[in-house]
Amino acid sequence: MSFEVHAQGAVHVFDCFSCAIHRMAPICEHCRCRIIGQGVEVDGHWYCGAHCSRAEGRVGIIDKV
Repeated sequence: MSFEVHAQGAVHVFDCFSCAIHRMAPICEHCRCRIIGQGVEVDGHWYCGAHCSRAEGRVGIIDKV
């Protein structure tokens, strides 16, 4: 049973959620891990959390615990 994901004008067809996540999840620009769930976006750049954004010199991002 396949399913489609429509994103940014493209249609992607997957047969499982893990494949969809691997293809569609953004990648942290510091540690290169897949961002599944919550991440932070600063000026168009994606990070898995505040620690990685600060390591890249971004300011003003605070982890919410």
